[in-house]
Amino acid sequence: MSPTPFAAMKTIAILATLDTKAAEANFMRQEIEALGGAAMLIDLGVIGEAPIKADVSREAVIAAGGSSLAELLENPTRAKANPVIIAGATKIVLELQRSGQIDGVLTLGGTQGTSTCAPVLQALPFGFPKVMLSTAASGDTSPFVGIKDITMMFAVSDILGLNVFSRKILANAAACAWGMAQVERSITKSTAKGVIGMTNLGVLTQGAMHAVELFEEADYEVITFHAIGAGGEAMEQMMREGIITAVFDYALGEIADGVFGVLRASGPERLTTAGKLGLPQVICPGGSEHLGILVGEPNKRPDGYEDHQVVWHSPFVFVPRLKEEEQARVAECIGERLAHSTSKTLFLMPTRGVSSYSAVGGALYNPDLDRAYWELLQTHLPDTVEVEALDCTAEDPAFVEYAVRKLIELIEN
Repeated sequence: MSPTPFAAMKTIAILATLDTKAAEANFMRQEIEALGGAAMLIDLGVIGEAPIKADVSREAVIAAGGSSLAELLENPTRAKANPVIIAGATKIVLELQRSGQIDGVLTLGGTQGTSTCAPVLQALPFGFPKVMLSTAASGDTSPFVGIKDITMMFAVSDILGLNVFSRKILANAAACAWGMAQVERSITKSTAKGVIGMTNLGVLTQGAMHAVELFEEADYEVITFHAIGAGGEAMEQMMREGIITAVFDYALGEIADGVFGVLRASGPERLTTAGKLGLPQVICPGGSEHLGILVGEPNKRPDGYEDHQVVWHSPFVFVPRLKEEEQARVAECIGERLAHSTSKTLFLMPTRGVSSYSAVGGALYNPDLDRAYWELLQTHLPDTVEVEALDCTAEDPAFVEYAVRKLIELIEN
């Protein structure tokens, strides 16, 4: 096969345990070379000898992880070796990426290999090609993907030997990584006035769409995140990476679900990053008056919510309205996390409902609970945060227009 003509050769790093996956990794290398690219084999093995030569040896990976092969081979265990391999591979891959020596990363493995490679891929920046061929890709992939743009591909059969089926799957994965590396577009500095990170939920979408229109009319770009755990966390990582320069945190359902450990739960850093970085932010507690609870049996109400107002978001997502004592826990959590915000932060409360569910006509409409929630929030919000309330629902155009205008003022003044 003659190489496909492209402007420049792209190099793909292939991460694999070469003592057990040498044939498969070498086949992927050959496929990438046949397409006109180059491959760099990085050996993640420990115990067995690799039948082929790696471009980055296991000794080099282990040394970068702070140990030695001899040390790991003394009473070897996965628990002992895995942190070293992950640390070493992450250090090496990041150095290769930052220095421009690789244009994408391709990994392959079962549950062990996937678990080892996932943290390495998660450490790479957004937009950099990351492909993971895995036998674990048909189940819950959230621990492996995290908040990064990792492409997981199901291997279907075990990654154990070359055959009429595995060759095609391996070739597809190799071509996927190589193809991504051909794309010259990158996440560059925006030519707009700034980049707004905005959270959203389905119960706020009409308002979110209006906000995007208004920001774009004012020459701002908007990156919208589905606030169901990973979404808000990804937004905050983009703040750290300098991609996002201001925040309209329109949906805080992740905070409510985090307090009660259910579907949309985010981690402990959620709602703290903009404050720590001093980024301008306008915050609305959208969707935090209810929970999202995933159920195993469709339309079966879980125990403990018999006396709550409820609605079904889908047959598998049960949504109870929080009672006053439950809202108090959410308000306290919001207040604690906003303690990091000492400037350029406005908390904006829509007193007629913080989502379409709690607005007039919504299944969770309850003005008494709305009033209680507002009082609780005022009790717990720190003095360093500016606080205002509007006699609107969260999706009311007047509320959205005011929020957008105030954020632009925080940015430009």
